[in-house]
Amino acid sequence: MTLPESSEGRNASGAGLHHRALERLYDAAPVNTLFNSRLEIVSEGRSRLVFTVDRTVYHAAGAAHGTIYFKMLDDAAFYAANTLVTDRFLLTTSFNLHFTKPVREGEVVAEGRWVSGRRRVLVAESRLVDSEGEEIGRGTGTFMRSRIPLSSLPGYAAAP
Repeated sequence: MTLPESSEGRNASGAGLHHRALERLYDAAPVNTLFNSRLEIVSEGRSRLVFTVDRTVYHAAGAAHGTIYFKMLDDAAFYAANTLVTDRFLLTTSFNLHFTKPVREGEVVAEGRWVSGRRRVLVAESRLVDSEGEEIGRGTGTFMRSRIPLSSLPGYAAAP
C-alpha cells in the first residue's frame, strides 16, 4: 500500500503537530548528538534523514562502518512508521539490511516509507542515497507499539 504525496508542509494541523514533535524527539535523543544529521517528516508514512558521513565513522578499510547504514536505515523507517502512531513510541523488533555500495564522505539521504500495518505491528522500508544520487543500501523493518507514551519523552512534548 502506498500513501499519496502530501503538501502538508509545516502546518498546525494535528498531523503536522505530531510530525514536528517527532522531529523534536529525534533531535532530543542523546545518540543523535554523535551524528551530523537532521530528520524531516515529509508526510504521513514518509520521512527523510540527511546525514553527513565523515572519516570518524570509517572501518579499517576506509568506508563507513555498517552500524552507520543500520542507524540511518532504521531511523528513516522507524520515523516513517511512527507518523501513523500518535500515542506510543514504536520499538524496532526486526530489521533487514542490504548493502549495495560503500558509504564514503559526504551527504547521505535516508528515505523512509511506511508499507503496512496500523495497529500493533507496522512495517516500513528505507533506502540510502549518496550525494551522486546512487542507492547505497536498503532495509525493511518491523516495528511494534510499546507501552511508552510519546508525550512522556523529552523533545516530543516540548513546545515548538
